[in-house]
Amino acid sequence: MTGPLTWQLLRDLKTSEFTAAGDTWHEVSDRSDSDRVRVDRAMSAKLRETQESEAAEAALGRLQRLSRNFHYLHSECGLVRTALNGLAADLAEPQNQLKQALAEAAVLKFTVNADGSVTFPATEVADLTGATKEAPGSSVRGSSRLPLEPPGFGAQGPSPLYPGHSFVKPLNPNAAKAQDIADRVARAVRSAAEIDARYTRTLSGLRAEKGLDVTAATLKDVVRDTADVRSTAGRHLGEGVPEDKSPAERKKWWDGLTDEQRQEYLEIAPDLVGGLDGIPAAARDEANRTCLPLLIDELARRDDGDSETKLNALRMIKDKLDKPSDPPMFLLGIGDEGNGRAIVSYGNPDTSRNVSAYVPGFRTKLNDEFVDDTMTRAQDTALGARSVDPSSASIIWLGYDAPQLADVATTGDAERGGAAYNQFMSGLATTNENMDPHLTAIGHSYGSLTVGSAAEQSGGIPGVDDIILVGSPGVGVDRAEDLGVGRDHVFVGSADNDLVTKMPSNQQTGAGFAGALVGVPLGPFGMAAGAYLAGDVADQGDDDLRFGKDPASDAFGGRRFLVDDGPRPVGDLGLMDAHSQYFTPTLDSNSAGNIARIVGGRPGEISTEEYR
Repeated sequence: MTGPLTWQLLRDLKTSEFTAAGDTWHEVSDRSDSDRVRVDRAMSAKLRETQESEAAEAALGRLQRLSRNFHYLHSECGLVRTALNGLAADLAEPQNQLKQALAEAAVLKFTVNADGSVTFPATEVADLTGATKEAPGSSVRGSSRLPLEPPGFGAQGPSPLYPGHSFVKPLNPNAAKAQDIADRVARAVRSAAEIDARYTRTLSGLRAEKGLDVTAATLKDVVRDTADVRSTAGRHLGEGVPEDKSPAERKKWWDGLTDEQRQEYLEIAPDLVGGLDGIPAAARDEANRTCLPLLIDELARRDDGDSETKLNALRMIKDKLDKPSDPPMFLLGIGDEGNGRAIVSYGNPDTSRNVSAYVPGFRTKLNDEFVDDTMTRAQDTALGARSVDPSSASIIWLGYDAPQLADVATTGDAERGGAAYNQFMSGLATTNENMDPHLTAIGHSYGSLTVGSAAEQSGGIPGVDDIILVGSPGVGVDRAEDLGVGRDHVFVGSADNDLVTKMPSNQQTGAGFAGALVGVPLGPFGMAAGAYLAGDVADQGDDDLRFGKDPASDAFGGRRFLVDDGPRPVGDLGLMDAHSQYFTPTLDSNSAGNIARIVGGRPGEISTEEYR
């Protein structure tokens, strides 16, 4: 706006003109993106396939510059659109407040003057003696802050004295009403002026340098511009997000947005929707891919070991996302809170008939081991399931803080993780496009306790048909039927040499497995012997583990499928090797194959083994 903002300008403002202008910028942004795609896929790709010469290389360089230009136009025009839409939305509130105040003034027959003051008429009032006196009318000025004294006192200047009532003037009841209206007018104008100034600064910053060459530095400015627009228009975007609603309600909200509105969230406020259960997978993937480099930049500015660990892992994830993957990867969640967050799907979980979500366990966190090993387990599961049914996807869900060494014997992480897992699974069931999708919950190690905690909640795990428990120290319940899917739909893989499956209960005595893990200096043979003592000797056949009945036991009653015994925890083979190979076809083809058959919807074809 030009010149000082007055209440008349605010009253007459047509916010629809801002949104209309935003629509025009949106059209330019869309055209630029379409042109960029055409340059990249039709022109540049064709030239690479058919031409090999210096002239072709020079032409490719010019096409790449043109592509950058279109990309820059698409981004910056989209930012202008979002800023204009935010300006219109933010100005609507003080404009409505102003119009309400003006309407009340008209009903009371007050006059709102050009300078914002309010004139009220004289009226007859009774003084303290009961006599009727005329309380004169006057004008009051508004304040954008709360008044320091009650309206009406001292507002009219000197007044005549009345006999018997020195220094007391009759109060005009209209004075308080007028003061309230004047204050509301002033506050509305001040609020609108602050909004106008904020958006003016933001829009002024969305200016390109002269010339046609969009450099890498210029593209980096897009990140800064995006952050600026987000800080200015964030309230406009954030107010509508149904964070406290169910996944089904969130999906309904998302589906009800226009394409333009959805694109605003994905480009300007991706962090608001990237981790929101109930938002379709393709949208979450786009949002989180936008967030990922920003999170990497933020962690790179920190100077501590934890941030460096997460930073390296995120860079590794980005490298994987930037390359072709089989099945294709979808980034459904990312974050640096706690021990780090990462939710990755191999295959589209919305279009696949069969979808599994694997919860990792003890010592899992966002580090290089998670990217190299844990994510690979989900990919192996997806590949195996797709060999059973091509319409399959598998997810690695690090959406909670798995226990580290000191907390491995407690249940708090599992309880908190179980609630978050249920929200995630509810979102999967909501966004899946198949009539009756087949969902499988997989818990490995302590992750099986997290799955068990999720299943114990009211209604069980939303949408889940089958549950797979591997390397489990117990799941918090004593019977498979307590997991809410029926005992015939609970599948257990437990290697005989997996120490975690022999973790003793509180009531058992002997060398505790948790103590062995903490590193009692007994050497590898002594540590293994202690764990076996706890699991095999102290148990005395009662099938109790640290977190309930042994899932591989007859007493528990699940379906135990065939797995390899795994290396014995002695010598150079390592204590945990048998615990870590359930998903890997090259190490345990029996286990990986059975998991694939269950996830792929053919559990009747699994090979089984006797209860422990």
